[in-house]
Amino acid sequence: MASSTVNEPTRAAGKSEFRNQKPKPEERDESELLTVPDGWKEPAFSKEDNPRGLLEESSFATLFPKYREAYLKECWPLVQKALNEHHVNATLDLIEGSMTVCTTKKTFDPYIIIRARDLIKLLARSVSFEQAVRILQDDVACDIIKIGSLVRNKERFVKRRQRLIGPKGSTLKALELLTNCYIMVQGNTVSAIGPFSGLKEVRKVVLDTMKNIHPIYNIKTLMIKRELAKDSELRSQSWERFLPQFKHKNVNKRKEPKKKSVKKEYTPFPPPQPESQTDKELASGEYFLKASQKKRQKMEAIKAKQAEVLSKRQEERNKAFIPPKEKPVVKPKEASTETKIDVAAIKEKIKKAKNKKLGALTAEEVKLKMEVDEKKKKKKK
Repeated sequence: MASSTVNEPTRAAGKSEFRNQKPKPEERDESELLTVPDGWKEPAFSKEDNPRGLLEESSFATLFPKYREAYLKECWPLVQKALNEHHVNATLDLIEGSMTVCTTKKTFDPYIIIRARDLIKLLARSVSFEQAVRILQDDVACDIIKIGSLVRNKERFVKRRQRLIGPKGSTLKALELLTNCYIMVQGNTVSAIGPFSGLKEVRKVVLDTMKNIHPIYNIKTLMIKRELAKDSELRSQSWERFLPQFKHKNVNKRKEPKKKSVKKEYTPFPPPQPESQTDKELASGEYFLKASQKKRQKMEAIKAKQAEVLSKRQEERNKAFIPPKEKPVVKPKEASTETKIDVAAIKEKIKKAKNKKLGALTAEEVKLKMEVDEKKKKKKK
């Protein structure tokens, strides 16, 4: 009995030690834990994961503009068919101009109602059904970016929105290729459908464009990132040294006024008292003059001013009588002896031309021709 009682506490101590022992984690590299292996996909959510279904029904509704009514009428049977596969009901109310989606008792995926809500939102924002239905896939998400309130001036807003689209939609196409997203610019919103990483880049580019940063700069960085992602060694390193850093060259300077008011330096002392008229007269000595002398000085000053004005007027009048400067006369140069015409030589040429008929042969040419003809006749004989 004594031996059994001694063994019992030892067993209890051993069990407690075993319970306290934590399983040792396997020694792995941190980079392996952080990186997702290539080709890995999250398994799809099936009915086996939630066999009992949902406890309560939930629904979402959204309005659509009048111009989308005709298109939604056409494609609504396709929308209902796509949502019925996931056991979600969809209704189109043309009187109110709204679309509604709601779960049923058979719905097993709790997140499908959020995807159905995004589907009707995209359809209301002029996205085609072929692209909007992709949102029901697990690896696809959407983002509706509101750009209407980012720029106050209407003309500036239209220009920046057009800059995002580019000439013939080339800028938008480049963004779609780099981010693997479908982008639709309509009115005051930009709708994007694609993977989460691409949507993040699309949002950044759109917001930067509306902040007056040209999308070509972001496209360049995306192209460099795309090439760097292909290299397995550089995946875990910082890419800042490879990415271009653009400087803002065109800084909007505030319009400065023509007349700048220079602020004087602050001094605690008050400004000096300005001199009065009597102080000025005392300084110049006019205070002690008589009234007649003061009047004489004023008259002399007025006469001096009048004389200056008269002299200036007289000078302006005399300018009309001053003759303009004439150009110096150029003397004709004497004809040089080298360039004299030989009249006798010209006369001889004219005589020869008269004697000679147009197209006729000269006497020497006729003789040579006669000789050639005689030689030919002799040869024939």
